[in-house]
Amino acid sequence: MQNLQNFRDYYEILGVQKDASGEEIKKVYRRLARQYHPDLNPGNKAAEEKFKDIGEAYEVLSDVARRSQYDQFSRYWKQKGFTTNKAPKTKSWSGASNRNNTQEVDPSQFSDFESFINQVVGVGGGRKDSRNGGSSTKTDPFRSPKSRVEYTVPKSPPRTPRRDIEARLTLPLEKAYQGGNERIRLEDGRSLEVTMPAGMVTGQIIRLRNQGIGGGDLYLKITVEPHSLFKLDGFNILCQVPVTPCEAVLGGQVEAPTLDGPVKMTIPPGVRSGQRLRLANKGYPSENDKRGDQLVEIQILTPKNISPEEQELYEKLREIETFKPRTDLLR
Repeated sequence: MQNLQNFRDYYEILGVQKDASGEEIKKVYRRLARQYHPDLNPGNKAAEEKFKDIGEAYEVLSDVARRSQYDQFSRYWKQKGFTTNKAPKTKSWSGASNRNNTQEVDPSQFSDFESFINQVVGVGGGRKDSRNGGSSTKTDPFRSPKSRVEYTVPKSPPRTPRRDIEARLTLPLEKAYQGGNERIRLEDGRSLEVTMPAGMVTGQIIRLRNQGIGGGDLYLKITVEPHSLFKLDGFNILCQVPVTPCEAVLGGQVEAPTLDGPVKMTIPPGVRSGQRLRLANKGYPSENDKRGDQLVEIQILTPKNISPEEQELYEKLREIETFKPRTDLLR
């Protein structure tokens, strides 16, 4: 037996303790994934490899069953069977992709620890299932543990050259902002449920490993549809809010739309048309779970149809008002 090398400490890769909660692991993963995403580090091979590593680590540690199996097996990697020619005793463990099918796994059959863990925990290629006649089940590595998407490759399929493919996914702004599960259908007929991150932007690319052709990768290119009310400006959101002449003169509270729903905002007396007011932390998600601001542009609108009583009051106001906006033009 060869020495079992290349042990991958997934806790160290994510920088968390072994007793870290699932929520803590998810939060750290999201931060690191954004930090090392290839879109934000073009041409940086080291960042790309780091992005792959944290994806692999999260794939295992975010799944309760896989994490438990990984913890059990990882404690053997420094023992005799993994560093000498004498293998540890064979133990029976339940497979990651088929928990009802108990298999005998002998560590001496593997050339390194990574291959051993891949077989037991289910990272990488699919595992054989004797009840399916040797067919293998593959899953999307970037899905959440709760949204399982599986498809079965028949036994002895025709050999297809490995090739990456690209697909475009157009989302409304609200969905791009919230993220979550999204079901997509590919041109080859497959239907996948993908867990989308929050705060996606146009041009962002999401990589789905092993979902291309012949084991290649699938790259989803995101397009965010224009919105009738909101416009993205970096991590800030721009929108216009109309007010009446009375509201503009007297000030007060008005409702403003946000991606989280309407909120009350206070406009100062004498606000000008085109003036921008800031709603802090109501913008788009940025790094480190922070958010940009929402900039509200005031638009003073005048009514086209008014009641006789309003007509009378406007006439009286015109007689007594002291504001003369055209004085400088007539000098």
